[in-house]
Parts: sequence; C-alpha cells; structure tokens
Amino acid sequence: MPICVVSLFAVLLYNNYHPSIIRMNSISVLHIELFQSGRNTSDFYFNTMKEHLVVGHRHIEKPHRHDFYAAVLFTKGQGTHEIDFQKYEVSEGSLFFLSPGQIHSWELSEDIDGYIFFCSQEFYEMHYVSQKLRNFPFFGSVSFPRKLQLDAGELMKTDSLFQELGKEHQSQYLMKEGFILSLMSQVFINATRLFSKDIDIRSSSASLSYFKHYQDFENLIEQHFTTQKSISHYASLLGITPKHLNRIAQTVVQKTATDVITERVVLEAKRMLMYLDESLVEIAFRLGYEEYSYFVRVFRKSSGMTPTQFMRKYKV
Repeated sequence: MPICVVSLFAVLLYNNYHPSIIRMNSISVLHIELFQSGRNTSDFYFNTMKEHLVVGHRHIEKPHRHDFYAAVLFTKGQGTHEIDFQKYEVSEGSLFFLSPGQIHSWELSEDIDGYIFFCSQEFYEMHYVSQKLRNFPFFGSVSFPRKLQLDAGELMKTDSLFQELGKEHQSQYLMKEGFILSLMSQVFINATRLFSKDIDIRSSSASLSYFKHYQDFENLIEQHFTTQKSISHYASLLGITPKHLNRIAQTVVQKTATDVITERVVLEAKRMLMYLDESLVEIAFRLGYEEYSYFVRVFRKSSGMTPTQFMRKYKV
C-alpha cells in the first residue's frame, strides 16, 4: 500500500500557529526553522527520506510555498512526484530540485528511501559572492526540468555526496559550514553537467549567451507577468528585438516567448485556484485579465482544461 504524502514541505502546525510560517496572499510560506528541531545550522536542513517522512507525516497539511531551495535524492522505492502540476515518475536514482514558491505533492511506496537537504538563499550566497543559486538552470528557470534520472554510476557518486553531507551536518568539526557548502556545490555542479548531456544549450559561447538572456527574460517575467504579457515589452527591457527574443526562447526551451509568458501566468493561476479563497473573476483580475472569458480561453489553451475543470480535478 503506497503512502500518499501531500507535501514534502509539510506544514507542522503547533495549535495552528508557528513563527516559522508566514501568510502571504493567503498561501503559507514556510521557513527552514520549522524543520530544525533545535539543530545548530538554522539555514540548512538535512535528513534521510525515511526519517523525514516518519517525522513529518503525522502533521501533513496542504502543499505550501516555501522560501528555500531543495534537493531530493531517491535511492529506493517508487512513486510519482508532481511539481507545479507536472508529474514525474519516482524510482531509484531520481534526483529532484525545487525552488522557492513551487508547490508539489507526491505518492510514494512504503519502502521509499533517500536523502533530502534544503538551504536558504542567504546561506549559500553569503559565501559564494560570484555564484548565485539561480545560476544553476534547475533553480533559475521555471521551464527547466526538475528531475534528473541518474544511472548506476552517477547514483553511486551522488549518493556518496549526500552521505557526506549527512555526516557533516551531524558533526561538530572545524569549518563545518564551509564543507557543507562545498558538498552542496558539487551536487549542483554535477547535476548541471548531467542535465547538459540531454539539453544541448551550453555547448558554445553563443548558447551560453542565449541561456543568460533567457534567464534575464524569466527574471523580468517574475517581476511583471501580472501586468505585462507582450513580447515587445520584455524585448524592449532586454534591449533586443521581439524576433530575437523568440529565437532565444525557441533555442533554450523549444517554446515561443509568448508561450513562456503565458505558462508562467497560468501556473500562478493554478496556484491561486488551489490555495486562495477567491472567485475565478477575482483571480483573473489579479492576474491582469479584465475580461474573465478571455482569461478562461488563455487558461484552457495552455492547460487543456477550464479553470473550473482544473479545480474539480485537483481539489478532490
């Protein structure tokens, strides 16, 4: 019988309140302190999957937003993992990366095991001034895959890094924090290299330039998607032509720039439909659509269902 775990970042409520939870637009935002249980590194958390689920399963609530970056390695078991409404298969060697703001759920077999760690942006970037977490493609792009399936050799290497992280987290060695950061970087860099085997966008200087422009494009979308949805607006901010912006999006994620903008808006719509107690008209208006019927058409074209059908499917 599978264990249906609603959220990895389950809210552990103490009498419906805890200072590590903030309400933002009625969606809870979780802090790392919620998971620490007195550990001395407040901006970093590590655990085995088995232990993490045993500790957290009794307190599972709805999926929530969070303000930290996470990596999850499965070494045993199977199941499904849904991240921002996209389903991935879970098996031995599945490695997942999650960014702040993402919402997810999963269903896992009883024999599931592996490792999980997460950290705050400050914990990593205070020590690596020239390296940002969003520079890693799986953290920097909403459109980038969140799952990497490791083969036997890759799993052995990655498993070793996770085990070292666990040992260091429990230790009191000199320069402990620096060693944790070094091991995390190895996990992130190795994963970036493995992703690049299948996604051929970083093989030349031109490709690197395209990917940097695409990251800048997505950063601008995050700032303006509720008010600006035209390619020309973002192209102007980037100092390039709409045609070139389309070329960049097609090269990096095989989508038009308009599709990238629309998918980000629809993703936010799905999150709001799931977790905000507001009418469909109010949500459409908050996302910049004055005509509800047009919002429905955009939503249906992108997701293959109407907002009402989406809620019926996911709010069961």
